[in-house]
Amino acid sequence: MASVFQESKFRGMFAAFDVDGDGFLREEDFRALVDRWGALPAVGRDAGLRDRVEGVLLGWWGLIAGIADADGDGAVDLAEMLQVVDRLPTMLAEVTATADTIFDAVDADGDGRIDREEHHRLVETWNGRPENLTGVFDLLDLDGDGHLSRSEFATLWRQFWTSDTPADPGTHLCGLVPPQHS
Repeated sequence: MASVFQESKFRGMFAAFDVDGDGFLREEDFRALVDRWGALPAVGRDAGLRDRVEGVLLGWWGLIAGIADADGDGAVDLAEMLQVVDRLPTMLAEVTATADTIFDAVDADGDGRIDREEHHRLVETWNGRPENLTGVFDLLDLDGDGHLSRSEFATLWRQFWTSDTPADPGTHLCGLVPPQHS
């Protein structure tokens, strides 16, 4: 069962994926996400990368629907979505496999690094709205060199999807997770 922290983190993820804001995830939401991600510079100029991004996003939908849509109605609410949370730590290979595609989509200049601006674009693309990210990048930049390497990003990506530890830097990879109150 998802912890209070995980529920908070995944509530934000759910809102990002629920493109039409109706309280349910459907395949149409994930197709709209493909379009949203297609506006990123690297994705817009590379059809192969767009296909990979589409594969990742629709793959997420397939995973979520396969685990959480028990009644088969094609719609997943937050409570159903939280069923996926318990399974993610056992799916590290699948989670990690998506990190490279997301990294490539966000690396606008193709230099093999994600800088502060590219990270900001990731979060705003993820959430579909402007975000205040003051101080977030500094938490993520594990070696303090001013950008995220592919390996740093993969570590943060795994933490975002699988960690139940609020202090893990990856917690905030896709935007600030609100503090928990008991």
